[in-house]
Amino acid sequence: MTTAATPSFEQQLLGYRAYLLRFARLQLRNETWAEDAVSETMLAALTKPQSFANRSQLKTWLVGILKHKVIDALRLHSREVCGLDSSDDEGADPLDYLGFKADGHFSQAPADWGNPEQQMSSRQFFEVLDACTNKLPASQGRLFLMREWLELSSEEICKELNLTPTNLYVQLHRARLRLRECLELNWFAKPNAT
Repeated sequence: MTTAATPSFEQQLLGYRAYLLRFARLQLRNETWAEDAVSETMLAALTKPQSFANRSQLKTWLVGILKHKVIDALRLHSREVCGLDSSDDEGADPLDYLGFKADGHFSQAPADWGNPEQQMSSRQFFEVLDACTNKLPASQGRLFLMREWLELSSEEICKELNLTPTNLYVQLHRARLRLRECLELNWFAKPNAT
């Protein structure tokens, strides 16, 4: 009976390259900058593999390194960063009107999400959240990731992308509504009792 050899550290890193590249492309909107950020992330991981020490999942550790590389790239290329595509804002977003009364309150109570803290510890939840984030329109996904994953302040995002605070707020609001809808459909949905 033969056993499969455990992949080397380098092979494991290469397994996450496509995921990291997708993340970097979404944030930087420039193929070359994204490639550079991912290459620098891989180089940092290969240079100091002892820093990993299995305290978290390898993917989590790599994304943590990549976040810093993306922020560095955004700051380095701040004058060259591509603006958001204004076509995403054309016409009203139907999500703005679904489920709300004229006074802004919910027309129906949101779905019961149970104990979110317990759910957050589930690996499957994060896979669904990642899939939902990838389904966001590109500009909304980018802003959401900059704010929530890269933890940039609203002021930094507005400055980097030449946005008004109101536009940023509206885009983040729309992104959160879409994420909420996706999570309710794909994670928190309860089977209908018949």
